[in-house]
Amino acid sequence: MEEPIPVLAAGDGFVLNRLLTEALHATGGGPSAWQVRELELPWPHVPFGPVGEVVEASGSEDVLIEALAGVRVCLTQMAPLTRRVLRACPDLELFAVSRGGPVNANLAAAAEHGVAVTFAPGRNAASTAEHTVGLMLAAMRRIPQAHAGVLAGRWDSAQFAYEATGLEIEGTTVGLVGAGAVGGRVAAALTALGARVLVADPYADPAALPAGVRLVELPELLASSGVLSLHARLTPETAGMIGAAELAALPPGAVLVNCARGGLLDYAALAGALREGRLFAAALDVYDEEPLPADHPLRGAPNLVLTPHLAGASRAVARRAARMVAAEADRWRRGKPLLHRANGGGS
Repeated sequence: MEEPIPVLAAGDGFVLNRLLTEALHATGGGPSAWQVRELELPWPHVPFGPVGEVVEASGSEDVLIEALAGVRVCLTQMAPLTRRVLRACPDLELFAVSRGGPVNANLAAAAEHGVAVTFAPGRNAASTAEHTVGLMLAAMRRIPQAHAGVLAGRWDSAQFAYEATGLEIEGTTVGLVGAGAVGGRVAAALTALGARVLVADPYADPAALPAGVRLVELPELLASSGVLSLHARLTPETAGMIGAAELAALPPGAVLVNCARGGLLDYAALAGALREGRLFAAALDVYDEEPLPADHPLRGAPNLVLTPHLAGASRAVARRAARMVAAEADRWRRGKPLLHRANGGGS
């Protein structure tokens, strides 16, 4: 019988260690294939940040180095894989990151040390799509304002006044910028709710879009959309792609939703459009600065629904992320190719 493989489950308050361990034990090798030790990182109760040369990491190099002694496989979401950690942990062979991008790993240094790094693309696509539709409905129907009124002791029949009422998705033209894993799910949900859905995405396959969804160029999408929802990747080409001119191209009274990346949108221009009444509302989960500064232009702008970058946070996401990295570990154990490899190092 083969010796169990030493594994570090470096979980946190979202992707829990018990989820990582349970997912490992559910793989083909079963519990006997793995010798698991656990390290609990402080995120999200302590914000992530740069550690060494990597970004968006949690915990310290010293603590991780100690926990990785003799370990061949690390399953984590936030642990910092830095050049210093790699030098100090020669037994490490696989570093599996349970998030959509391994930004907490120095990929070049890992390759130099023969460590394979994998990640979990698409882990939160369903969660983000659902959150997008939820924010869209909240903004269009003015649900937060109604909720606040009831909590404050008001039962405001004036909300039935025509100008105070909200908008419906059914019959509305919704424009989606980007039709990847999230945008495609949003398109399907909105089509089921009776929206007319347009998509602007130079990489989209028209045959892969839900029935009835039409692929158009961005200018046509902007001119036609009562709701604009952003789902593009942030690249040099898409950075700042929705600015003052694009917001002005929307029909008067449009709604804007962004659960993708803060860098896609000019937030000062958005705040101005809301204050001037050119937009009906906006719903946002991502920002150009996070956390949102006290003097940010959005603060004080009307008709906003805001959440703190948590569209991808659900219990299902945490469980799915754990299963994805455990499956990669099992493929590595069996000598099979890794599905979501981020670098050229390791076996």
